[in-house]
Amino acid sequence: MTDLNQAPPAPATARLTGNTWVRFAARRAGRLVLSLWVLVTAAFLMIHLIPGDPVRAALGPTAPASLVAARRADLGLDNPLPVQYVHYLRDVLSGDLGTSMTFNLPASRVIGDRLPATLQLTLTAFAVAVVIAVPVGVLMGVLTRGGRARRAELGFTGTSVVLGTIPDFLLGVVLVYVFGVSLGWLPVAGSAGASSYVLPVLSLAVGTAAVLARLLRVQMVTVLEADYIRTARAKRLSAAALHVRHALPNALTATITVGGLLLSSMVAGSVLVENVFAWQGLGNTIVHSILAKDYPLVQGIVLVYGLGVLLVNVVVDVAVALLDPHSATIRES
Repeated sequence: MTDLNQAPPAPATARLTGNTWVRFAARRAGRLVLSLWVLVTAAFLMIHLIPGDPVRAALGPTAPASLVAARRADLGLDNPLPVQYVHYLRDVLSGDLGTSMTFNLPASRVIGDRLPATLQLTLTAFAVAVVIAVPVGVLMGVLTRGGRARRAELGFTGTSVVLGTIPDFLLGVVLVYVFGVSLGWLPVAGSAGASSYVLPVLSLAVGTAAVLARLLRVQMVTVLEADYIRTARAKRLSAAALHVRHALPNALTATITVGGLLLSSMVAGSVLVENVFAWQGLGNTIVHSILAKDYPLVQGIVLVYGLGVLLVNVVVDVAVALLDPHSATIRES
């Protein structure tokens, strides 16, 4: 907790030079490398755990046996499993994710073409969720602290619980019917123009905003009852200084951790939302690749999604540690 009588904390760049921060960074890097190895291994095993012959499934049941054998040889599937694994690791480290059977192009090229659309949709939706959640959560925390405004608290909690439990794709279908089909105000497919972002972004952002706002309200209520906040009130600080400078940073620690988890789930939820709105991103591509049994492309997209989740977790760990440096010491003890 922050004490108003203490000296202001040292800049983050100065604190990062301590041995605790070096150990913190080293352990996080080690965990990231281990997680990446598990992710790559799981992606490799995926094609071997699927029942049947993926090459035969991709070429069709009427394809000649010679063509199937030649295709298996091209993909290296006729080698022993350990040899295939070593080759797969080598190729992934060099950026070679194989050749898409559907597009007849390098899987990395197809992913590179579709990835920007998914990033634009997901990051825009998360930014909208944060912009909504932070002021609403702070305002409700201030209004309902100390058991005040019980009706407002119950209404807010009930509404946020309902909005937070609606699946993203189901909300997307409702938004399409209301604003696209019935009212005709907004486009329901594609990504041409700013108006095409409104419905898919809202589909992903509403539930996340509800969960973040509810959590931030609880954290604000707790922080506003702390001793150092009472001291700040006694010193007659302005409401902005009290709530934004002193209360909000402490309330954000848990919210950022949950926000990282929600961003990861938002990435997964974008798969279905992209298909609802015919959004030409990775989510739409992986569904069509699974249906077409294009396993090299599926493997590559799974790797990209997994890497995105891992990077989000690393960023969240660093952000929480910067807001509360002592948390790094606690987690390393």
